[in-house]
Amino acid sequence: MKKIVKYLTVVIAAITLSSCGYNGMVTAQESATGQWANVESSYQRRADLIPSLVSTVKGYAKHESETFTKVIEARAKATSVNIDANNLTPEAMAQFQKAQQGLSGALSKLMMVSESYPDLKASDQFIGLQSQLEGTENRINVERNRFNDAVKKYNTMIRKFPGNLTAMIFSLDKLDYFKADPSSSQAPKVEF
Repeated sequence: MKKIVKYLTVVIAAITLSSCGYNGMVTAQESATGQWANVESSYQRRADLIPSLVSTVKGYAKHESETFTKVIEARAKATSVNIDANNLTPEAMAQFQKAQQGLSGALSKLMMVSESYPDLKASDQFIGLQSQLEGTENRINVERNRFNDAVKKYNTMIRKFPGNLTAMIFSLDKLDYFKADPSSSQAPKVEF
């Protein structure tokens, strides 16, 4: 008899939890953290393109070594900052964003250097790399937007009744959105 009561208790608890949306919350949370991995993957693609881009530009603009050094250093810093998908804190995301913003600034300067070299601008290799980099920047933006959509879905789910009670019981906390760096609203200043 005790076994039957325990069995019924487990079944009732499982039905209650699933009707309160626990499984959906876990699915939504995993979707959001999985989408963060896609954001990081897009940033990694950009980092992987940079050595080829720098090498191509170096062939045409040998005396721009300071710019190359800054791009390489910014890439190293950006790839060293990683966020564990289970620890998407505002502080960790801000640190990640700062490193990526530094790389974006260095790339802008590299592209400005390329404007001074007509032969480089006409190089098929450079044009291809520039096109890939532009496509990658677009992918990064798409993945960040998808991440924010997944976070919105999850956060809405755990804040609505009765899901908020289930979220409270299981300590499911809100996730933070990807936010643009405040300085990104201004055009980068490029000086030589």
